[in-house]
Amino acid sequence: MATSTTDRRTDPALALFAWLSPAYPVGAFAYSHGVEWAVEAGDVRDADTLAQWVETVLRHGSARNDAILFAAAHGAGDSDALTDIAELACALASSSERRLESLQQGAAFLAATRAAWPCEALERAAARIEPHTAYAVCFAAAAAAHGVPLRPALDGYLSAFVANLVSAAVRMSVIGQTAGQVIIANLAASVSAVATEAAAATLDDLGGFAFRADLASLHHETQYSRLFRS
Repeated sequence: MATSTTDRRTDPALALFAWLSPAYPVGAFAYSHGVEWAVEAGDVRDADTLAQWVETVLRHGSARNDAILFAAAHGAGDSDALTDIAELACALASSSERRLESLQQGAAFLAATRAAWPCEALERAAARIEPHTAYAVCFAAAAAAHGVPLRPALDGYLSAFVANLVSAAVRMSVIGQTAGQVIIANLAASVSAVATEAAAATLDDLGGFAFRADLASLHHETQYSRLFRS
């Protein structure tokens, strides 16, 4: 993709707010991360079961791994290590839909950010990442390139992850909008805890045991009637 090489820098907080906005064109609304199948199977049926499901994925599943990969990518800058981290992030996807979800959002995020927030450091990082555009890695690389510190970037990324899963349940009429916001607020402490753990972790700490959530992603691939792409 042709992009301007003129650095467009501003307050890092303003860049982060823009990237986390629902208006940022990454297509997150199209994915439920397996929640749609969990609803059909009866695992998620009300506010309590939704909160338990999302917290499990956050603390013990794919979100925890993404957080560790995010922290590693943020610290890698545009070095050779960033390529290895990007490839590892793709390899860790537990299903074809999870892989597609991550890569398509990452590619969309990278394209929008290179066009709207160009800088030389981001161009160098993008050259290391493509075509392994895992969303967490792309977001972390952009944050590092624009001087956004790790913790606000990581906390924001995980908060958006939680909000997207809750939003999927709201759109399936499992809960209402206010109940969804209560869940998001109640999980804020878990978001912070996972971010703290990930910031001190290494790639050797990758792993998880949210097996039912991984099965949900696999089953969603053949779900007969569905609204979401994952």
